[in-house]
Amino acid sequence: MRAGEGVPVKTISKLFAATVLVLSFASMQAAAQGPAGAGAGAAAGGGTSSRSYNPMKWIGKKDAKPRGDAPFANDEVEKRLEAKLRAMQVLSETATLKESCVNFVQRVDCLAVLHASHNVGLNFECLKSNVTGVRVGTDTSSCRMPAGDKPLSLAKTIKLLKPDADAKGAAKDAETVAKQELAEAGV
Repeated sequence: MRAGEGVPVKTISKLFAATVLVLSFASMQAAAQGPAGAGAGAAAGGGTSSRSYNPMKWIGKKDAKPRGDAPFANDEVEKRLEAKLRAMQVLSETATLKESCVNFVQRVDCLAVLHASHNVGLNFECLKSNVTGVRVGTDTSSCRMPAGDKPLSLAKTIKLLKPDADAKGAAKDAETVAKQELAEAGV
């Protein structure tokens, strides 16, 4: 090649073909790996993920006051609720709210089960075992249990244990009373 002459067409076409070949292999690799970025899990068919990649969410900002719907968030609230429940004869004199609400995620669920067991006339431990899905250490052998250890809703548990009861109405009434009690207690 002499000075002043351009690059031959053959060389350009070879470079172009090599570039196309490299890019096609790179895109095939990317497609094999699946989507990336926001929403990649859902696009790949993995559903939504509750995992957060934000380090501030890992550390978390702790509330200065405890959450009232947690089972044992505040001793003062617990004592007020215990006194009220004992006066209504929903909670026995020997039981504590803290012991009764073991295995419940939220206090409102525990209170609803306490009220439902009192109102419908069911064993609290049987209701608790079915609603939480945790078989308690006390004797629940006389209780009807669902197939498997999956927790049931309060209405389904009442229906299982007492088929002739108005399960939906009893569950709704118990949940309403439990929410009112928590609101009155300052939660």
